[in-house]
Amino acid sequence: MAGAPTIAALFTQRIIIGVGDVAVSNNQQVVLSTYALGSCIGVIAYDPFTKVGGILHLMLPDSSISPDKAAQQPAMFANTGLPLLFRAMIGLKADRHRMNVLVAGGAGMLSGSDPFKIGERNTDVTLLLLKKNGIRVSHQEVGGTINRTLHLEISSGCVSLKTPVGSSQFNLVS
Repeated sequence: MAGAPTIAALFTQRIIIGVGDVAVSNNQQVVLSTYALGSCIGVIAYDPFTKVGGILHLMLPDSSISPDKAAQQPAMFANTGLPLLFRAMIGLKADRHRMNVLVAGGAGMLSGSDPFKIGERNTDVTLLLLKKNGIRVSHQEVGGTINRTLHLEISSGCVSLKTPVGSSQFNLVS
C-alpha cells in the first residue's frame, strides 16, 4: 500500500533537543531533532562505525559571562557544550577521529543592524573550537537570516536540514 509506514517507522523514537541542551544516542530506533536554530548553533556529530550520534543546541559562545549558568546548563555555551557533547559520545564508544560533524545556525535574526552579532560570534567560536580540537566539520550551513531545523537518524547518519524555503539532506557516514 503506497504511503503506508514501515514497521521500523512505527517504532522510531524522536528525542527533541531544546535550546541549551544536548542529547546522544546509539539506539538505531532514535531520531534526534532540534528546532528553530536562529542565532543558536546546532552541532551534529556522528560516528558511522559505532552508529553513535549527538546534537548540541548551543545559545551563546562563551560561558565566562555566566559561570553559574554554565555549571547548571553547560550545553548553553559553545566552550562548555562542545566538550560535553564529545565526552557523552565517547562514553558510548564513539571515536572522535571517525566523527563527521555538521554545524548549522548562527543566523542574524534581528532586523537592521545587530550590534551583538550573536549568530556570527556563535559560528566563529564553534568552528574555532572544533578546529583547535582536531574535529573535522563535514558540512556547515551557517549565517544568513533564516532559522533551521535539524533531524539526525541514528541508524543511517542521515541528516535532514529544514528551513522556511526548503530542505536538504546530508549523509554523515562518509
